[in-house]
Amino acid sequence: MKRSRLRSHLQEQSMHSMLLAIGGIIAIIILLFLFGPQLLINFSLLVKKSSDANETTKKEVLYIAPPILNPMNEATNSAEIIISGYAQDKQEIRLYINGKQHKKTTVSKDNNFSFSDVKLEKGDNEIKAKVITDDKKESGYSEITTITYIADPPTLDISFPSDGQTISKDNRNITVRGKTNENVKVTINDFWAITKDDGSFSYTLSLADGENTIRIKAKDAAGNETIREIKVKVE
Repeated sequence: MKRSRLRSHLQEQSMHSMLLAIGGIIAIIILLFLFGPQLLINFSLLVKKSSDANETTKKEVLYIAPPILNPMNEATNSAEIIISGYAQDKQEIRLYINGKQHKKTTVSKDNNFSFSDVKLEKGDNEIKAKVITDDKKESGYSEITTITYIADPPTLDISFPSDGQTISKDNRNITVRGKTNENVKVTINDFWAITKDDGSFSYTLSLADGENTIRIKAKDAAGNETIREIKVKVE
């Protein structure tokens, strides 16, 4: 009798477990039917995002940073200059002037490089550089710097007054006038004159009695100077 009751109890437990299992399977099937497509979409998006991240990393590895040139004066009166900058150490740097390869050097351990005795052409010189790696890969060009080489001093013509001219006391306030090259600054007795785009200039100067020395200086962006001195007398 006891065995019969035990067997019946075990059968009930087995049936209960089986019903729970069947219910669980049915629940899983319902969940997959309701949310399965969205789960698949999310999974595919996750895989794509991971793939895109790997692709971005590869592109970053392939990118070679161009060198950076140190600031330089816009104009110079020297035919030879020094050009320096910085990049990753041990890289080869090629220097270009007006589109032509000029020199090459190697970056030092402190990430600096320098080109000495760089010869310039008269007028504008477009300067840029690029990196060459050990496996012969090239970077893009650095930012372009333009340096103007001006070899000759500016012209300086004085139209008024003339050297040795005598001026009456009633007209002692005179306007010194003349002409020089474009983009040249002019001082008259160390005062800035008014200059125009065509190089003409003027400045009103008050003269003292007797002999006066007027010193006119024209200076261009490269530092070249031309100086004229004239003497006028006030009587």
